[in-house]
Amino acid sequence: MKSFPMFIRMENRRVVIVGGGEQAAQKSRLVLKTEAALDIIAEEIDDELAAIVQSGRARHLRGPITRAQFRDTALVFIGTGCPVIDASIHAIAKDAGALVNVVDQPELCDATTPSIVDRDPVVVAIGTEGTAPVLGRSIKTEIEKMLDPRLGSFAALAGRLRTAVAHRIPKEERRDFWRWAFNGAPWASFKRGAEREAIELLKSALGGSYDKETGGQIALVGAGPGARDLLTLRAVERLQEADVIFYDRLVDPMVLELARRDAERVYVGKTVGAHAFPQETISALIVAEARKGRRVVRLKSGDPSIFGRAAEELEAARHYDIPVEIVPGVTAASAAAATMGVPLTERGVTDTLVITTGMARSGDTLPDWHRHLVAGTRLVFYMAVGTAAELAANLMTQGLGAAQRVQVAADVSTPRQKIFETRLDALAATLAAEQVFGCALIMITVPKGIGIDADLAKGIVSHRERR
Repeated sequence: MKSFPMFIRMENRRVVIVGGGEQAAQKSRLVLKTEAALDIIAEEIDDELAAIVQSGRARHLRGPITRAQFRDTALVFIGTGCPVIDASIHAIAKDAGALVNVVDQPELCDATTPSIVDRDPVVVAIGTEGTAPVLGRSIKTEIEKMLDPRLGSFAALAGRLRTAVAHRIPKEERRDFWRWAFNGAPWASFKRGAEREAIELLKSALGGSYDKETGGQIALVGAGPGARDLLTLRAVERLQEADVIFYDRLVDPMVLELARRDAERVYVGKTVGAHAFPQETISALIVAEARKGRRVVRLKSGDPSIFGRAAEELEAARHYDIPVEIVPGVTAASAAAATMGVPLTERGVTDTLVITTGMARSGDTLPDWHRHLVAGTRLVFYMAVGTAAELAANLMTQGLGAAQRVQVAADVSTPRQKIFETRLDALAATLAAEQVFGCALIMITVPKGIGIDADLAKGIVSHRERR
């Protein structure tokens, strides 16, 4: 980020615009949205600028351009229409210590003008650091569609009530109050035009009459396979509501940037074979924070319900009657298939999808992988890199050929992503050669004519259950 985005107070500050044509008029329209004093420097000005001067909102200055005209300014815009003249005036303004924007010359800009979505007092500014203004305008259009036209008026109403809320709502309840105001009945009433109803709801709430959310809450949130733009909208909402976030080692740091800035972040990463934070400790930590009345997010890579140890955390929360929610995420299998451009199931080829693990709890035997060898099944093995040699040997013993193609997807959707194919008999050696040691999927499709058929598979499972 080369430019630091910031909103600057313009009351009782001076802005200078050099130029008298359309470029100067465009900048004046922006400045007039603020409370800044405006000086326009040009020998001649067009009708729009003349009307602004006539209204008393700006001064028109003629004559030689000097350093003194740029002293003590908040910002200087230069747009005469002539690049050479603009560059000369830029040198004078910089010599006076001014912050300068030269129209259409990014290399001469200390500050760039963003695309603005105005719902005063709610203002959204979109900047591209001068590199892609058309893109900025496209983003502005999308945000304009997202934000209700009445949002600014409602935000202004909330602003007028802030002092009353500070006096009458206990400090520890204010966040819940405002969450209810902006996400609940008051905003719903206001945006459908029932402004009086919204105001009455807010004023009644100052006496404590509103749907308070009491007690802590836990959300088990899926962070997806890595890329933060694969998070669901609900996941982003929970991150922005959270008081404390417990995250694991596979969560991309960019995902945490979506959280509320003042949310507490607690790393509880676990590495295969070296659990710095045992699951019992993690469960106890999130429950302890929720019992303090805090909103807790347990942020997990992929989907919490797929090898995400969600069961233990659900059990711990329910033991203390703490409300708990699962927010699903894009699991690695879906992301890997999308990246490779292949479906996980395909009519007439793969009619069954099996997601299984290559690991077992300490002291347990490895999973019975060969029972999944049903013709037409796509097998997706999570956490199987460490047992790749045993996995391959087991599957070959049960009928898969040594030349069976195996797809491997590591660190899907991240800059470290690796996608490759190998033979089943070379699986372990290829993983080592590709330096894949941790987070990866192993995908195998059992072809028609190989493996046991579906009816026989059902019989085997039924026989095992009876035993």
